[in-house]
Amino acid sequence: MYEFAEAGLRLDAGPIDYVLIAVYFTFVLGIGVVARRKVSSSMDFFLSGRSMPAWVTGLAFISANLAAVEILGMTATAAQYGLPAVHYYWIGAIPAMVFLGLAMMPFYYGSKVRSVPEFLLRRFGPFAHLVNSISFGVAQVLIAGVNLYALATVVNLLLGWPIWISVVAAGAIVLVYTVLGGLSAAIYNEVMQFFVVLALLIPLTLVGLHKVGGWDGLVSKVGHASADPALEVHTWPGTNLTGIGDSTLSVLGIVFGLGFVLSFGYWTTNFAEVQRALSARSMSAARRTPLIGAYPKTLVILVIMIPGMLAAVLSPELTRLKAANAADPGVQSVGGVSFNQSIELLMRDLLPNGMLGVAIAGLLAAFMAGMAANVSSFNTVVTYDIWQTYVKKGKPDAYYLGVGRAITAVGCLAAIGTAFIAGSFGNIMDYLQTLFGFFNAPLFATFILGMFWKRMTPAAGGIGLIAGTAAAISVDMLNREGVLHVSGQGASFLGAIAAFVVDIVLSVAVSLATKPRPDSELGGLVWSLTPRSQRTHSESGEDAGWYRKPVVLGAGVLVLTAALNIAFW
Repeated sequence: MYEFAEAGLRLDAGPIDYVLIAVYFTFVLGIGVVARRKVSSSMDFFLSGRSMPAWVTGLAFISANLAAVEILGMTATAAQYGLPAVHYYWIGAIPAMVFLGLAMMPFYYGSKVRSVPEFLLRRFGPFAHLVNSISFGVAQVLIAGVNLYALATVVNLLLGWPIWISVVAAGAIVLVYTVLGGLSAAIYNEVMQFFVVLALLIPLTLVGLHKVGGWDGLVSKVGHASADPALEVHTWPGTNLTGIGDSTLSVLGIVFGLGFVLSFGYWTTNFAEVQRALSARSMSAARRTPLIGAYPKTLVILVIMIPGMLAAVLSPELTRLKAANAADPGVQSVGGVSFNQSIELLMRDLLPNGMLGVAIAGLLAAFMAGMAANVSSFNTVVTYDIWQTYVKKGKPDAYYLGVGRAITAVGCLAAIGTAFIAGSFGNIMDYLQTLFGFFNAPLFATFILGMFWKRMTPAAGGIGLIAGTAAAISVDMLNREGVLHVSGQGASFLGAIAAFVVDIVLSVAVSLATKPRPDSELGGLVWSLTPRSQRTHSESGEDAGWYRKPVVLGAGVLVLTAALNIAFW
């Protein structure tokens, strides 16, 4: 594992930077202390007592995602591939977020479930529920490890501590405020962290663009530094991103593999995100949560993607890496530097003291928000869906509150272990997309079929999940063994498609061979058996004003996304 400080990449932070960082951590821990006063039940700890307003849950929804996946992973992807990185937002997020708000939140919130796996329990019974609870817990620990590793690299750059010490220290901070205040502490910190992250990204983008002569200057420098500049300054067909040489197949891989299977699988079934909407104070607020979050999600890619492209042309280390990677896609690091260090190298080269402290706080905020989202969803699922359901039933509420705090500690400790797996990948987005293919793609197939086809049976729910996950893992193994020969992130797209198709086909076959549940048990769980008033339910007071209606919010962000796709075609 590479340690940046030992290679001379230490950030030259001064006293004012350390003061700013200390102030930030004071606020973070202070929020945890204040939030603790409001935690008197397990519902307060795990779902904030379902009392949060829509604007808070909307910002927390997007901030929980604006973590290592976005900051480290997306700047690394933009540095390596250029403009096609925007597909992870405009194709791979916004349509799914709109679908979640308009079509799926009425089922989640209306059924009063405490987690996504609990919805599976009601729809399919214990088998599918247990399979998903276990797979979700494993996925969240692995993804929390990514955020923790990213956070540790910043501590390493700042203080020169070894990575393992940085990992432990960073995990301890998240553990303290999550154990203290539960989901409320995580959500309020996420709202604050959203603005701190912007305080990093916006100045970094503006300073970098000024140095290269604006957008036209950046495009010109990409042309000189890239082996195939046309692919990096246009969003389509994205063959460099997918690793699929044929333009038509590349577009299909992006639209179906990323835009449908991976995207809808992540945004509509990932409890780390859905949990924020479930904490909203009403059905209307829950539906508006992902729709409010979609607007900043649409625009924030510009201040993530551009710094990545800037780093690739301004950093000598990345320029050498891009040349080596173009000659051999298997080369993921040169001189110990990988694409994962893109934003840190740009910070080192562009930002003066004072602004550097704000930038470091922004990175810390992003990674802590992501890890807190993973840990808070992990403790909810393990406590409610595994411990309460299968291990210790019927205990007093105070008992499960205590278990939740203990499970939080377990999750943080497990994330410390998995952080070192993330460190072995030159671009952590490759790792994350692989994980999403394993866990989210088959879950989405089970959800979408079970929600719109009442004939799907409980046995099909569990078997489909297992088979879909096995299919995605098989594709990944075949690619690693050199059978498929797919570079870039195309392998994760193919794995997600395989998981989705295998899950659907096998679920249909098993459903036709097994007995379905009676219609009387599926009201509120299946689209055709749920009254329209429940599917579109909202409170008139909550929706006062046409601009607050979920349908209007959803249509508006889709129009904005389409316009941006055309502008950067």
